[in-house]
Amino acid sequence: MSHSVSLTFPDGSVREFAAGTTGRDVAESISKSLAKKAVAIAISGELRDLSDAVTEGRIEIVTREDKRALELIRHDAAHVMAEAVQELWPGTQVTIGPVIDNGFYYDFAKNEPFTPDDLPVIEKKMREIIARNKPFTKEVWSRDRAKEVFAAKGENYKVELVDAIPEGQDLKIYYQGDWFDLCRGPHMASTGQIGTAFKLMKVAGAYWRGDSNNPMLTRIYGTAWHTQEELDQYLHVLAEAEKRDHRRLGREMDLFHFQEEGPGVVFWHGKGWRIFQSLVAYMRRRLEGDYQEVNAPQVLDKSLWETSGHWGWYRDNMFKVTVAGDDTDDDRVFALKPMNCPGHIQIFKHGLKSYRELPVRLAEFGAVHRYEPSGALHGLMRVRGFTQDDAHIFCTDEQMAAECLKINDLILSVYEDFGFKEIVVKLSTRPEKRVGSDELWDRAEAVMTEVLQTIEEQSEGRIKTGILPGEGAFYGPKFEYTLKDAIGREWQCGTTQVDFNLPERFGAFYIDSESEKRQPVMIHRAICGSMERFLGILLENYAGHMPLWISPLQVVVATITSEADDYGREVAERLRDAGLTVETDFRNEKINYKVREHSVTKVPVIVVCGRREAEERSVNIRRLGSQAQTAMSLDEAVASLSAEAMAPDLKRRSNSRKSV
Repeated sequence: MSHSVSLTFPDGSVREFAAGTTGRDVAESISKSLAKKAVAIAISGELRDLSDAVTEGRIEIVTREDKRALELIRHDAAHVMAEAVQELWPGTQVTIGPVIDNGFYYDFAKNEPFTPDDLPVIEKKMREIIARNKPFTKEVWSRDRAKEVFAAKGENYKVELVDAIPEGQDLKIYYQGDWFDLCRGPHMASTGQIGTAFKLMKVAGAYWRGDSNNPMLTRIYGTAWHTQEELDQYLHVLAEAEKRDHRRLGREMDLFHFQEEGPGVVFWHGKGWRIFQSLVAYMRRRLEGDYQEVNAPQVLDKSLWETSGHWGWYRDNMFKVTVAGDDTDDDRVFALKPMNCPGHIQIFKHGLKSYRELPVRLAEFGAVHRYEPSGALHGLMRVRGFTQDDAHIFCTDEQMAAECLKINDLILSVYEDFGFKEIVVKLSTRPEKRVGSDELWDRAEAVMTEVLQTIEEQSEGRIKTGILPGEGAFYGPKFEYTLKDAIGREWQCGTTQVDFNLPERFGAFYIDSESEKRQPVMIHRAICGSMERFLGILLENYAGHMPLWISPLQVVVATITSEADDYGREVAERLRDAGLTVETDFRNEKINYKVREHSVTKVPVIVVCGRREAEERSVNIRRLGSQAQTAMSLDEAVASLSAEAMAPDLKRRSNSRKSV
């Protein structure tokens, strides 16, 4: 048996330590100050308690400032919250308390559920416990002892959790002072290392083990960060996000609504449909000359979906369609399409294709339906019925790289037109379960890796790139495009996916230069993805202050006095003739009241006309979010606003014509 352990340090040096040496001992052997700052160790990338005996491998001493310590801070905060709750309300049972994105939660069984008013009280008690700075210590108990102790304490949920732990696994108990809990760990050295940059956020109901047949528990959510600055920044982003919530903006701007009779499908109002159609019209123009726009049926026999494989692996997310009448001989089963690709393959297959015709690019603004659980639905961001701006390119193997680059240029250009400059492009490579030979994957990944390098080089560092190993679709590698909004949130929108599967399943082919049948490469691509979701992202990014070219209502002409109404009508007509969407407000109300009201509905421009403006044939322009007024002649105003309201692609087209 070995009496020493060989450890490799980050600088590459290797040192021997006696068996049984703890992580804390190793930190102290480097320096006393490092040992004081240490909160955990990582052995070959795996986080462990400082008190654990080290094992062979690569060791890192993890301090509180380390990014990896954030999960420990949150995990420890959850334990402290549980202790605080039981100190304040003895008899409350604690169940489970995991770390989640940006924080943690704990579920409690209590006769009277917690309320938001309880949160400051719990926070105060947590600060007391943290200030005590009790060490986290670990014991390994037998299954019987754990069940006996928790049963004696009335912790029935913990007894159930002990039963659920597989035989042979260590059953770890972590103490912080006298309070203890069943936990896999690891934890930091003491409660004091949590710090005070935490906040309890909300209470919610949650069924035990997520099953509605089980008792309802109370869940308390919290967030915790390395520093107060990070916490403040997170809370600021949350407050901004609430202000920008597209569902609230949709109500204020009268764009859309949802109701119970149509869960997850959008009821578009006039203004909302106008902005939606402006978005589609813009995207349609961007495809001109390169793509054929097609339209495949929404309802297709299930046999087609069986051939594509969707009926087998995607069926739970699909809607089945049958004849509604009772007295019918037609018992065929159809499906509402969840995606456009099988329909596009049918269009490609219709008629013989020569290599000279490739690439064939088919685009569709196709309405698709996918079942989402009701609890997952979220405004425009997560729906059951939406419009996809996807396309499918059928090309030769040799054309694949050029097509991926062409798609990339289009995607980045579209995002820039909407004001998104910070983009990340990641290549997702082969997953364990996949179709297609290794040779096909090797070729596709090599091409896409080369394309990724070109994307980075061409952007001169503006576009960040990365690799997501094993995250590809089962049918081929893919690019994922993530954009960052005005408050720093990331949204994954565009994709480019290479597919070896569907052309083979459907027997799609073209005739090559040797008059032989060849299977085409199929590239799926989406830019906005879901048009509904992209519109939701735009609303939140701009906080409803939409750029003039895509605003659902661009101008309101408001008069100060009824004597200016005739002139106001003329101004509105001139602006409409110049292509702007205009409404008038000639109500007998004070102008400040009118301006305030239209600001709530996020009208970007209010053109004010009074007696003087009518006499001088001028206007006063007020912008959303600004107190300033700009006076200009009517001719100047029409020219200026019509130029501003021109979509970026049309502006480029107009400028290129002028320069010729």
